[in-house]
Amino acid sequence: MKKKHFRMKKKFWIILALLVVLIIGIISYNKYHAYVTSSKYLLEKKGYTEKQINDIISNKDIVSTLLEKDYNEYIIDIMTSKYYLAKNLDKYLEYKAKYKDKDNKDVIAIINVGANVDWYSKSKEADTSKGNLMLVNKFNYLNQDYQIDDLVDMSLTYAFNGKQVRKEVNDNFKALANTAKKENLTILANSTYRTYAYQEKTYNSVKSSNGKTYADKFAARPGFSEHQTGLAIDVSTKHSTMENFKDSEEYKWLQDHAHEYGFILRYPEGKEYLTGYSYESWHYRYVGIKAATQIKNEGITFDEYYAYYVE
Repeated sequence: MKKKHFRMKKKFWIILALLVVLIIGIISYNKYHAYVTSSKYLLEKKGYTEKQINDIISNKDIVSTLLEKDYNEYIIDIMTSKYYLAKNLDKYLEYKAKYKDKDNKDVIAIINVGANVDWYSKSKEADTSKGNLMLVNKFNYLNQDYQIDDLVDMSLTYAFNGKQVRKEVNDNFKALANTAKKENLTILANSTYRTYAYQEKTYNSVKSSNGKTYADKFAARPGFSEHQTGLAIDVSTKHSTMENFKDSEEYKWLQDHAHEYGFILRYPEGKEYLTGYSYESWHYRYVGIKAATQIKNEGITFDEYYAYYVE
């Protein structure tokens, strides 16, 4: 009886031990399976470092994208950069592979604004439904039939003779000029709204005198000029020219205060590779106070702003 009881007790402990081993095995397998199928493990297998993984592991969108693509040494920095747009990822990587020394910030900006292709190539009609935030540049044009229904004549107090802009632009420019006047500064509108035909004449004149390459650098082709929107103003003082306006006190004042009235310096120095135009200290564009303030604070061009915040 005692032997039988001992055998049963022994069998019980053997079975229990086997169950424990089985449970431990199952738990260990599950842990192993969870590990080898985890995002962290899979990313490590692709070649990403532990630090890189820890920095992005909580971002499901980034992790998902990394798992779908082959290892790329630039991709995490690009995807975690400001102004990154998921729709442009492949273009960023392609451009970066071609220009490895190019800063990622510049890569993103160039791709976002479309400046990775020749100016005027792949051009399309501008989206005029954006109102004050419409983009007209070397890739976005207005047709010759584009009409503006709120053009107003500018007073000779604020502009040279025969200048027109949209009413909202006029009101804000007057406020800007009046404030500057209190500091003994005179800011005048020198060139404003232009028709398609006027721009065509201007462009053809520059091209015939200096050639197409020069004309495309310093003048807009007809339909591609911001002046046709009624939102752009070239400014000067009573005594300055456009060329030396950058040396004036009025220019310095505008750098600090233009955004307060909804205006931005449209073609800043050093950003030619994004705007397509040489630096123009005199060319200001009305975009509204909110957008102008954000553009100034972030130190970006309107082209970049449009691509990330508007389009």
